[in-house]
Amino acid sequence: PILYSYFRSSCSWRVRIALALKGISYDQVPVSLLKDGGQQFSAEFKEVNPMQQVPALKIDGITLSQSLAIIHYLEDTHPNPRLLPQDPKKKAQVRMIADHIASGIQPLQNQKVLKQMGEKKIEWAQTCIASGFQALEQILQQTAGRYCVGDEVSMADLCLAPQVANAERFKVEMGPYPTITRINKALLELEAFKVSHPSRQPDTPAELRA
Repeated sequence: PILYSYFRSSCSWRVRIALALKGISYDQVPVSLLKDGGQQFSAEFKEVNPMQQVPALKIDGITLSQSLAIIHYLEDTHPNPRLLPQDPKKKAQVRMIADHIASGIQPLQNQKVLKQMGEKKIEWAQTCIASGFQALEQILQQTAGRYCVGDEVSMADLCLAPQVANAERFKVEMGPYPTITRINKALLELEAFKVSHPSRQPDTPAELRA
């Protein structure tokens, strides 16, 4: 497999965690979202992903984009360890939390949107993340065990940790979100989350390396 990734992309990090958890070795092709005006806009990368976004994963003779679609494919083809519970209610909760982050928070504060916001970009990102986290904290108080849904790592957790990293980067005050903070701390202790962390990627700048 070949993963097209950017060290700081939270969507790429979700996929790196999934690959690490499932023990799938892969080659990484860094795609800088900043260098050369954004390498994702190159004609070469547009051939890989017409949406000109990371991540993209070449695997089993196909190329997949969209982090959750990639994770679903990895779940179907490498079912252990499970990232979606078998219980229908828990499975729905995992998908709900993953979608809440992947559709309801992350796209509002991604680089493309922030560019449009100009000088107000930090304020905008903080507002979007805080609004999403208020709802997420309330949801997690109902669903969480050690992790987002019960005591097993799931697709929801793969979305949570990268989003908390975004929140910290934009200096969002995390005090109001004790459940999110507690789960994130537990996740960052896991080896799969450590090896896939933005501070430990081939394209991580020296000053940001762990």
